[in-house]
Amino acid sequence: MVYFVGAGCGAPDLITVRGDRLLRRADVIIYAGSLVNPELLTTAKTSCEIYNSAVMTLEEVVEVMRQAEQEEKLTVRLHTGDPCLYGAIREQMDLLEELGISYEIVPGVSSFCGAAAAVKAEYTLPDVSQTVIISRMAGRTPVPDREEIARLAEHQATMVLFLSTGLLEDLSVQLLRGGYSEDTPAALVYKASWPDEKVCRCTVGTLLQTAKENKISKTALVLVGRFLGDEYQRSKLYDPGFSHEFRKAENGN
Repeated sequence: MVYFVGAGCGAPDLITVRGDRLLRRADVIIYAGSLVNPELLTTAKTSCEIYNSAVMTLEEVVEVMRQAEQEEKLTVRLHTGDPCLYGAIREQMDLLEELGISYEIVPGVSSFCGAAAAVKAEYTLPDVSQTVIISRMAGRTPVPDREEIARLAEHQATMVLFLSTGLLEDLSVQLLRGGYSEDTPAALVYKASWPDEKVCRCTVGTLLQTAKENKISKTALVLVGRFLGDEYQRSKLYDPGFSHEFRKAENGN
């Protein structure tokens, strides 16, 4: 069996209990290079074979899985954060399907969750935003025209942008073109939950300057939106004047 396991966004204790148990049982671990905290690998069995996929091709990764399956070994493919976001797991799963190898996915704590924790913020605030847009700038991996940042920014929703720290000048232009103002709150979260985590609050207009001042060029998320501000409406869920299935409003309505 092959297990695709989300390692969490950095801190070794943010892996799930299920993921941790699989790591301890694994005969083979293929981990996603420097993006995975090396402390996680210290829990592996002494007999476990460990591979760094940063220096491997897709075909080489799958060949290790095939060989392990042939030898009836348990393989953990350890991805950063949660494998469903920018994990490139579909192509691996398709090849495993062709080979008749069974696999399962174990979710993890994505860095977009770790980033919210780092800035002590809630992405979905009443009367501010009830939508979170997760995307990226086009780089060597293209982005469909309909998903360019300017078009997404038109929604004025909360935005979490991966893999875009090296393109901040263009990113700011796209955000402004989409309707955000230069003073819209923003933040750069470098290595969320790692020991060297860094949170830099800024605005859409000062993203590039803030990154330069803090020497941030990669491994950071860009957060954009008024959820980083101070104005919002109180939730109805705990409003004393709001009734629901488990509680009657104080005014009886």
